[in-house]
Amino acid sequence: MNRSSLTLLLPLALTISAATAAAQAPSGTTTGDRFNWSGNVPAGAWIVVRSVNGPISVKAASGRGAEITGVKRAERGGDPSYVHFTSKPLANGGILVCALWGDNSECDEDSYHSHNNDENGNRRQRNVEVEFTVSLPAGVNVRVGSVNGDVEVTGATAEVSAGTVNGEVRAASSGGPVEASTVNGDVRASMRNVGSGELNYRTVNGSIELELPASLDADVELRTVNGGFETDFPMTLSGRVSPRRLTGKIGSGGRDLRATTVNGSIKLRKIG
Repeated sequence: MNRSSLTLLLPLALTISAATAAAQAPSGTTTGDRFNWSGNVPAGAWIVVRSVNGPISVKAASGRGAEITGVKRAERGGDPSYVHFTSKPLANGGILVCALWGDNSECDEDSYHSHNNDENGNRRQRNVEVEFTVSLPAGVNVRVGSVNGDVEVTGATAEVSAGTVNGEVRAASSGGPVEASTVNGDVRASMRNVGSGELNYRTVNGSIELELPASLDADVELRTVNGGFETDFPMTLSGRVSPRRLTGKIGSGGRDLRATTVNGSIKLRKIG
């Protein structure tokens, strides 16, 4: 390769490196009780947001730029200084943002761990919540999770995973698939693409309502203790018919669809 070829290629390599760095975006900034991260996230990458106390809301972004905002709110003697934010880039230009309660807490793509055993400190931490808002670009996957707080996803066009423990989960995507779970609260999930894997929806104290494509093919198992079943889909039943358990096949089957609650009804609706 001659010298002139090297001269042309060097600026191109620098441009590609700069674009990759821009896609990863720098760490977010915290000003007072407010955190903000913004950057370009490519289609197919993941935005992951994790918290312990407080609601999470996801809505469609107006362009390619993603934005994540977290606001601390304290009450009953809560101390916002116990809560801090972290962010780090993920593979393929994605981003992970966590609200951490206490210095010994840890957060990654799949889990959150808190190791603070100071009773007084825990009291001050518990009385602080973080309200997260996410602006989600088209084609970007999102995984959001809290422990105490409602989780809502609207305007998504790709894969969604949403969960909490104490609160409702409402998650919708014009693509999909959508995963959703809680313990104390209702689950509402809507998707136009169910993907190729298992579909699982869980709560204990709450109802489950799923909006699914009319062309759905699935092996279905629905379970409740105090509630009932409703479905818009013709279903070929299998096994013993029970008011607590319903098993059968929708369409040609093949994909497992499970929904489980204790206190609540389960409804399968055709989207639209």
